[in-house]
Amino acid sequence: MIEQTVRRVPLLDLNAQYRTISDEINAAALSVLESQQFILGPEVRALESEIAGYCGTAHAVGCASGSDAILLALMALEVGPGDEVITSPFTFFATAGSIVRLGARPVFLDIDELSYNIDPSLIEKALTNRTKAILPVHLFGECAAMDQIKALASERSVPIIEDAAQAIGATYFGRPAGGLGLAACFSFYPSKNLGGAGDGGMLTTDDAEFAEKLKVLRGHGAKKKYFHEFVGMNSRLDSLQAAILRVKLRHLDDWAGARRENAARYRSLFAQTGLLENGKVKLPSESAGCFHVYNQFVIRAEERDRLQGYLKEKGIGSEVYYPMSLHLQHCFKSLGYKQGDFPASERATQEALAIPVYPELSAEDQEYVVHTIDSFYG
Repeated sequence: MIEQTVRRVPLLDLNAQYRTISDEINAAALSVLESQQFILGPEVRALESEIAGYCGTAHAVGCASGSDAILLALMALEVGPGDEVITSPFTFFATAGSIVRLGARPVFLDIDELSYNIDPSLIEKALTNRTKAILPVHLFGECAAMDQIKALASERSVPIIEDAAQAIGATYFGRPAGGLGLAACFSFYPSKNLGGAGDGGMLTTDDAEFAEKLKVLRGHGAKKKYFHEFVGMNSRLDSLQAAILRVKLRHLDDWAGARRENAARYRSLFAQTGLLENGKVKLPSESAGCFHVYNQFVIRAEERDRLQGYLKEKGIGSEVYYPMSLHLQHCFKSLGYKQGDFPASERATQEALAIPVYPELSAEDQEYVVHTIDSFYG
């Protein structure tokens, strides 16, 4: 281990990534500026084709954000008042927020303690004649237990929409995230493994009719300008983002490999401490058949909040994903959920802490992170 001296280790260093590909990014951005084609256009069509190929699907449809991707998918399913959508309470707000915006009810199910993903054993009892969709989240970069989920969904002919915002590049028994349900939703928020220079999103699907409906909905519901078949929305991926993302997509597998190497190094470094044996720290799992891409490396820690404060004092970035389970959010009070309804999710909100795992993170910085955590408990 290195000596305990304060050094800066951010949770994510986008500047480090940019420095490695700045010439490619700048050239791509300049090309769009010179073309003056900013809305949809050839760059967006090219990215849609490349993302579809990457995810092994027939179609991909760009949109303005990952949040919009979820909303568009549910709109295309005609989710509305009286409908129910099964999902996880331990995720980013947009997952459930999109359901409620359409007047439907999110039916929350607790998570698996190890993966943080929805517990598939709870789904069967939650299915009703009002269930319009199942919306599993591939949290932190690992796919949910899709074989079990798909088996239950197929019995009732319930469509599955993957929330794959954090999981581009992840696979489930060799099948890419994005092609495991009727459709999947991706985010290109800058902190994602494939992040743009602002907001952006994408949906993937093998269903040609569904893809066409998504395209119409993202453009105010009009196939032909000024003639509207649906009440859609304005949610278009712009060409500048698409050009930047096309550059980054070429590097995505290498970055995922580096994240996985960093995760493996953390496991080795933590094993050299006594933190795993005494239960002070628990490391994230990798479920059987899953290729985890580690959008976040989330540990469970005793005295989590105090540890986070200590890491900040020592120059180390961290983040709590998530400090409050969705079923306890004030805006969802009318749903009738209460403290204790989802104990695994609630425990995660008290224990989970993301530590740096970005591709450019050095071995020395990882040693410093682990040494600092060890010293906190020592």
